[in-house]
This record gives sequence, C-alpha cells and structure tokens, in this order.
Amino acid sequence: MKKNSFFEGSFIATFGIIICKIIGLLYVIPFYAMITSTGAALYSFAYSIYTVFLSLSTSGIPIAMSKLVSEYNSLEYHHTKEKVYDLGKKIIILLGIFFFIILMIFAPNIASFILGNNASGGNSIEDVTLVIRIISTALLIVPILSVTKGYIQGHKYMAPTSISNIIEQIVRVLVILIGCFVSLKIMGTSEKTAIGISVFAATIGAFLAYIYLIIKMKKNKNLFIKNVEEKEEEKKFTAKYLIRQIILYALPFIIIDLLKSAYNLVDTVTITRTLTKLGYTQNTADLTFATIATWGNKLSMIIISISMGITASLIPSLASDYVLKKDKEINKKVNQAIQLLLFITIPMTIGLCFLARPVWIVFYSYDPLSISVFQLFIFQAITFSLFSILLNITQTTNNTKVTILTLFVSFLGNAILNIPMMNLLNKWHIAYQGASVATLITQLIPIIFLMIFIQKKLKVKYRQTYITIAKITISSLIMLLLLYLITFIYPLNCTTKIPALIQTIVYTILGVIIYIILVIKLGVIKNLFDTKKIVNRLKKSN
Repeated sequence: MKKNSFFEGSFIATFGIIICKIIGLLYVIPFYAMITSTGAALYSFAYSIYTVFLSLSTSGIPIAMSKLVSEYNSLEYHHTKEKVYDLGKKIIILLGIFFFIILMIFAPNIASFILGNNASGGNSIEDVTLVIRIISTALLIVPILSVTKGYIQGHKYMAPTSISNIIEQIVRVLVILIGCFVSLKIMGTSEKTAIGISVFAATIGAFLAYIYLIIKMKKNKNLFIKNVEEKEEEKKFTAKYLIRQIILYALPFIIIDLLKSAYNLVDTVTITRTLTKLGYTQNTADLTFATIATWGNKLSMIIISISMGITASLIPSLASDYVLKKDKEINKKVNQAIQLLLFITIPMTIGLCFLARPVWIVFYSYDPLSISVFQLFIFQAITFSLFSILLNITQTTNNTKVTILTLFVSFLGNAILNIPMMNLLNKWHIAYQGASVATLITQLIPIIFLMIFIQKKLKVKYRQTYITIAKITISSLIMLLLLYLITFIYPLNCTTKIPALIQTIVYTILGVIIYIILVIKLGVIKNLFDTKKIVNRLKKSN
C-alpha cells in the first residue's frame, strides 16, 4: 500500500466514486422490473428517511477527520493523530447509536407523518415502520465506516477507501437483486419482505466494506501507527481540546451540506406552483420538477462525482501543505484541481447535452419536455462541481466565514431569483427552464468571487489555468461541431431503448476519440499530466 500524490489520489477516488454511481444507476433497471410501484414507493420511503438521519450522524466528521489527521501527521504528532481518530470514532459511534434508537422508537410516528392517517399507494403505516426500522441498522455501521475512510485518506492512501466504496456498492446491489429475486420469484414471499431485504442491503454492504478496511489497516499497521515517543508539544492537546477541534472542523462542512440541500428545497417549493400559475399544465410542472429534482439529477451525479473524488484527495493534501505553509504546493494543487475538474466535466457535460435524447431514452423513456429541461439542467454539473471544489479549498484553508457566507448568499440569491426567472422566460414560452437558469447564475457569480478571494488570500496565480480552460473549451466545442455534422449521416431521431443505446455508444466513442486527439494536439495532456514523469515511471517499471 503506497501513498498517493494529489493527482493520483484524485484519479483513484474519482474512478471509485464514478464506478459506484454507475452501479447505483444501472441496478435500478432490473430492480424496478421486479417490484411494483407500491414496492418502489416503500423502498423510497425507507431511503429518504435514512439519508436524512445518515447525514445528521456522519456529515462533516469524516472530512474533519481527514483534515485533522493530515495536519497532525504532517507535523509528526503521531500520538495526537491517533487520539483524534479514537475520539472521532467514539463521537460518531454515539451519534449512530443515538439516531438508530430514535428511528427504532419513532418509526411509527415517522411513517404516520409520511402517509397521513390513510395508506398511500397500497403501503400501510406498519409497512413503512418495518422498512425504516430495518434500514436504521445501517446507522450502527456506516458512521464508523465513514470515519475510518477519513482516517485513511488523511494519510493520503486513496486506493483502500475507493475499493471499500466499490465493495460496499457491489455487495449492496447484489443483496438487493438476489434477495429480491429469491424472495419474490423462488420463495414467493410478500413484496414487503423483499423490500425489507433490499433496504437491509445497506447494512450488509457497509459491514463488509468496514471489515475490508480493518483488515487492510492491520496488515499495514506500521504505515499508520508509529512507535515513537510522544513529543512534549503534543501533551498540551487534551481530549477536550481535540473534541472541540473535531466539532469546529466538522460544523462548517455540516452547514455547507445543509445549505447545498436547501437548493433542492427552493426548487421543491417554487417550480410546480409557479409553472401552474403561469398557465402550464400540472403534468408539465410535475415533469419539470421531476427532471430537475430526481431523474436529471441522477445522471448529472456521474459528472459531479468527479468533484467528489478530487475533493477527497484535495482536502488532506491541501491541509498538509497549508499547515506547513508550502505556498508553492498550494498554488500548484489549487490549479491542478480546477484544471483536472474542467478537463473532464466540460466535455462530459457538452456531450450529455448533445446526447440528451438517446441517453434519456436509455435510462427512462422518450419525453421531449424532460429532454429539453435536461439539456440545460446538465450544465449545472460544471458550475456545481467547480463551486464545491472552491468552497472546499476555502474551508480547508480555514476561511470558514467566507465559505459559509458565500454559500448562504448563493442559496439566498437562488431563492429570490427562481420565480422571477421563470416569469421572465415565460415571455419566450420556456418558463420551465427558469429554475436551471437561476441556479446557473447563482453559482457562477460566487465562483468568480471565490476565484478572486483564493487568488488574493492564498496568492494563487491562474494564468496557466485560464489557458488550459480555453484549450479544453475549444476542444469540446470542436468535438460538438463534428458530432453535429455526423448527425446528417446518422441522425439522433430514435424513440426506443435499443437504437438509443447503440447511438449513445457510437457517439460517445467518436466524441472521446475526437476530444482526446484535440487536447493532445493543443498540449493539454502534456501540461496537465506531466507526461515526462509518467514515461520515466513506465521505463523504471520495465
């Protein structure tokens, strides 16, 4: 097991997250084919509640763990680093147990709140209570798993956590699909039982992923725990002080997560009501909201996962450089993070916009309105990803007030602008694009502000980054133009899944080939990936 540089770590973490997202996207097809809409609703009820409580019990602490472990490890405060990990585990275990008990006790009340006094879609309060209680067992495992990942990432080992993510997702999906098939098709049990098995898959997947990490850490114990005497300066770090540090480091990330989630709340409250007031049908309003809040979001998460992977590697690496005051390394990594993110997200976003019709048909069905909404909505993948990276850079370098204030202003701007933008675009009969335009604007402006703030505060120079972005954008637009010309020979006019899948594969391969050739010709690959270093490594390995 070897430490990963920021660049290597970004690729490993990103690859792992993207694989997990793709698996999570694809399993839905066979799973939903086996269950009814009632079963799907029951499954959704369980996960919607579980996600909220999981966020409450884990949000912030794993990231704080990664940052603190990296800082103390860089200062060679090995005993303090282990104290932080032990205290972090205790805090997260207590939080997990607390919310597990809350869900077990109040599951009937939560189920009643979801359904009201009557059953909804065929599900009873007892059914929803059962699945909530079953999935709550994951809160006993997932929090400690998350902190352990943060501890390992704090040492700049990205491969084990990425593998654990893949293990967790594969096991979860296998248990869902096999358990559901055996339960319904072989044993002939009720759908409620099959859904119960499916939601318990989260616990099994997390448990096996945690076992893998524990085994990995024990085998490489010498890489984590150093047999050295406690330094004199470490003795001042009491448990009380370290707990306070964990909370202070975690709190901003928790607030960030909550404010990010608030974006969805704005759309929930405004889209459907405003569109119906403007004279659009209820069906149009519902489809627009569903595309933005759920179905389009699932597809955009594949692109957004790239920023999650880069962030996982960036936080411990940047925290280490910041505490050691390595200004040149900070400048290098900030620019690398932005360039790497846009190198992948810009062509992927433009490609998904171009292939919106066949991609939407492959995963869902042919619906012109949803496809049109998605074509603009997908560009949020770029702005949201870049916004997230910049927020994490400011937070990791202890600019908490700026981070939270920027995010709050962005959220407030989105809340204010959503309805006026829908009203404005209604003049051109495209009010359904208003929410997407509002979000793009309220993310772009904070991005510009954060870029300027980071430039001044951390003395980061963007000249090469701007040149690289220009080359990436030119390459992506040329790719788009060439793909558009190909449509005159092979038009994108499919309406069914198999032709749509073939078109998606063909145009994706062509797009990737065109883009790679262009970025190589323009020198992007050479500048971004340090090809000389890669060639030298390959020569050494041979």
